[in-house]
Parts: sequence; structure tokens; C-alpha cells
Amino acid sequence: MAEEKFLIHGGARLEGQIAVSGGKNAAVAIIPAALLGSSPSVIENLPDIEDVHVLIDMLRALGAKVEFSGSVMRVDPTTVDSYAPPARLAQKMRASYYLAPVLLGIFMRAEVPMPGGCNIGTRAIDQTVKGMTLLGAQVDTIGGVINVKSDSLVGAEVYLDCPSVGATVNTMLTAVSASGTTIIYNAAKEPHIVDLANFLNSMGARVMGAGTSIIRIRGGRPLHGSNYTIIPDQIETGTLMIAAAATGGDVIITGAIPTHMEALSAKLLEMGVYIREEDDLIHVRSNGRLRAISVKTQGYPGFPTDLQQPMTALLTVSAGSSVVTENIFDSRFKYVAELERMGARIRVIDNTAIIEGVERLVGTSVHATDLRAGAAMIVAGLLAEGETTISGVAHIDRGYEGLDRKLHSLGALIERVPE
Repeated sequence: MAEEKFLIHGGARLEGQIAVSGGKNAAVAIIPAALLGSSPSVIENLPDIEDVHVLIDMLRALGAKVEFSGSVMRVDPTTVDSYAPPARLAQKMRASYYLAPVLLGIFMRAEVPMPGGCNIGTRAIDQTVKGMTLLGAQVDTIGGVINVKSDSLVGAEVYLDCPSVGATVNTMLTAVSASGTTIIYNAAKEPHIVDLANFLNSMGARVMGAGTSIIRIRGGRPLHGSNYTIIPDQIETGTLMIAAAATGGDVIITGAIPTHMEALSAKLLEMGVYIREEDDLIHVRSNGRLRAISVKTQGYPGFPTDLQQPMTALLTVSAGSSVVTENIFDSRFKYVAELERMGARIRVIDNTAIIEGVERLVGTSVHATDLRAGAAMIVAGLLAEGETTISGVAHIDRGYEGLDRKLHSLGALIERVPE
């Protein structure tokens, strides 16, 4: 497929109403979990994004029958006959390693290439290995492949050193196939952890406590297929909220879950943005220059690391000095150099960025260094003077469904063109 880029003419105010797509982070955990059923599952409200298409290709390579139309997917796992997904696919995304505990549950062994995805710093799998090992699996990493096997999986107590989303997901997916009870301490609390637990429970699993720091799982397959609707995308919702604020916009976002957005909403309110919430609706309105703030990324319910980059783009033109501290990933400021090309004044010291607000950014050619950095470049392009060209659009398409189309429908002057 030919490379593409975005052209943005900055300065247009976003106005109108837009519906948010289904959750990427929920989708990439729930789709592999569907293989654990003894009958087909139907998953609704899926985002039509590149990561979902890569997962479809991986499931088909493993022997599953997959149909995907609109936002609805049907997964028939009864024909799965392989425990080794192709490396060329696995290396395209981080969540490919969620297949390891699933295939272990089916075949008692799995060979899954080390995950790929965005280069945003060290993303070790040691806590995932710890969880699977405590449940009775032997895990070796040889030649870039995670080799897992077991004679029998038995529930255990797993104390995670940090509330890792990946380790929590992988331990949950291992535990539903283990006999007895597993208790995960210091579990991640993100909304997509809760959504995965709800999906597993709809298949007949017994997962309790998701959304808290202690998750209990009474294991034992077989599970059955399920009809399930996944949650809206928390990060897309946040990106649209930030884009509306950045352009002095007036935008109503529908199909959202306002409680998932509380950390971002609190910061936008602190900056001077108007926010109104009702049921599944968030109304964002902004006028005039916004105030500088301090932001520290944390696990849920703290400020999401995946919104750090678009928020930093907004802070480049806020009045005063802002401080952004990245506590989750160790290399998530690589995109700062791109913002500086547009006139931003940012100093990075270790895991902290100090941002001196400028009157305006100026459009130029920039590159999306990873998925959420791509969202930051779009936010910067929307508020900059003149034309901004963003290359590396494939990164953005991995996690946002038609973000350019959605912004265009709100009045943004953005178009997708061949590179």
C-alpha cells in the first residue's frame, strides 16, 4: 500500500457533533480471548483500524474463521489448528502477545514472536512471564520468540511488581484456563481490563474485582462463545476533546463514557475549557488562550500516558509554563523535536518536559514517530498557522478509525494525500 500523509491548514474552529468508535485497547485483548470459546463469538462496536485487521490475519493464520463487516466481527475458534502465529504479523503490534496465554490454554503450548508496535520505550514482558510461570507454565524467550508450554495450569497468587496492563491481561487470560483460583494483586484498573473481564464472564468465566487492584479468577474451561459489545475508545474520546479545546471549538462527543475521562476533564477544566457531561455525551467548548498546567501520567484512574502527547501539543500554546511528567514509558518524548520544528519551546529533562507556551505554532513538515505522537502532530497542525504536512500516517491508522474524516466533519481543513 502506498504511503500517505496528512495536509492540515491550521486555524479552523472545530464545531458540531461526532460519535466515538469502539475501544482499540479493549478490542486487541477481547479478539484473542474469543479463541478460548468452544463456539463462535460475535463482537460488536469494534473500531475499523489497522491493529484489528492485523489480528484478523493472525487469527486466520492460526486456523480460525473470521468475518468482519462494519463494526461487527464473528470469530469461529473451532477450527484453530496452530499455536504459532506468523512473525511478520506479530511484529506489527504490541498486543500480539495476548495470543500466548490463549494458545497455551488451547494447546498447552504456544510459540508467539516478541511483540512489536510503537517504539515508545522499554516495554518488558517480565511481569507477564512471572504471572504465567506462577500458574504452571514454562516460559523461554529464544530467538525473539516467546515459547510457552505446560503440563497443567493451576491457579495461584500473583503479585505484580507494577500495575502493568499487559501483565494483568495475560495473567487473566492464563488463569481462565487454569484449575482452581488465581488472585492477581496490584492489578491494572484500566477500563479495557474491566471490559475484558466482562467479555470472559459472558463466555462463562468467573472473573471478579476487575477495575480494582485485586482480581480473582476461578478457572476451568471450557468456555463458550458470546455476543458482546465493547466499550467506546477512551483515548479517541480524549484526543477529540483536546482537539476541540486546541481550536477554540464547540464539539459534542457522543457514544463516550464520561467517567473514563475524569482525569483529562479535570485538567481541561483547570486550563479554562468548558465541559458538560450527560449519560454518553461530552460537550467541550473553548474560547481564548488556555492556562498552563502540570500533568503527571499514571495508571487508571490517573492521567493516561496515551493522552500525554496530544495534551503536550495543546500546552505548547497555553499561557505560562507547563510541566509534563511521563511516569509510564521511558522514551515517550521522541516526538518533541517535531513540535519544536513548529516553534514550540520545550525542554526535556529525564522523564519531564518543561513547556514554555508560545503565541502560536507555525505549520511545517513533521513526522508521526508513533501512534499517539501522530495524534499530537494533528493537534499541533490544527492550531498552527499555515500548512502542516504529517508523514507516518500508518502509525495513526493503527489506533484511530478515520480520525481525519471525523475531524473534517467538524470543520477541520485536513486531507489525506499520497506521500
